[in-house]
Amino acid sequence: GRGGANPTLECMGDWLLNLPLPWMALLVFLAIYLATAAIYFVVTRLAVDARGRAFKAVSPGMLPPLGIIFGLLVGVAVQVWNDFDRAKAAVTTEASALRGIVLLAESVPEDERQKLRQVVNRHIDEAMTHEWGSMAKRQMTLAPLPTHLIEGLKVTLAVNPADESQKTAQREIINELRRALDARRQRIVVSQSSVSVVKWAAILLQGFCALIAIAMVHSDNRLACVIALTIFATGVAVSVLLIAAYSRPFTGEISVGPELLKQVMATERALDRSPPQ
Repeated sequence: GRGGANPTLECMGDWLLNLPLPWMALLVFLAIYLATAAIYFVVTRLAVDARGRAFKAVSPGMLPPLGIIFGLLVGVAVQVWNDFDRAKAAVTTEASALRGIVLLAESVPEDERQKLRQVVNRHIDEAMTHEWGSMAKRQMTLAPLPTHLIEGLKVTLAVNPADESQKTAQREIINELRRALDARRQRIVVSQSSVSVVKWAAILLQGFCALIAIAMVHSDNRLACVIALTIFATGVAVSVLLIAAYSRPFTGEISVGPELLKQVMATERALDRSPPQ
């Protein structure tokens, strides 16, 4: 939960995750390489006399298990890709439902049609101007009611169908409104997801343990040590960058935006420009 999170860590995380991807990559790689350089210098300085023999006694056979454990820990963070896909699916479903409402509204009386269009426009405007910013900061909750969609349900239920086609349209609009309500709930729930501090600590600690073990095993051959450390550090940096870039579905340069909802407004404008039948 967020209750026990350190506010300073939260602010640092928000700052990093909102950076453009090239700058985020630069900082991540720089931090990992600096930490790796520190490990190299400490281990090689300590690798003398008895300590050097002790370092060389460390079996190279432990390196593959350490790498596998690191890979498994990175795999634990695979939730970030699942959450990102869930966020995209929720926004796609919501946009599809809202577009369906706009199209079906063409079959209901003029007054209700205009009211439904206004409801959809106000909902989209609220989502883009308020909800998206709150979701990016993981501050959006289910407490605020989707008043515009609820109003849309009231408007639709108040329609007195004149024929079977209007009755069918009324029923389908209600279904689409329910679908939009559920999709909105899903995107708000997914917006709360992130990689916890515990997971980040475990991934980084395991990566640094593997780097220390590599440095100890190759402490008698500095060139081989540098090459091995650089290769593994690059893998650690790439893993950290991927997880960080996708860790919050609505935050940062790689995020789910409201573009599909904007397209619903474009659909409405196209209907307005279309000639009457």
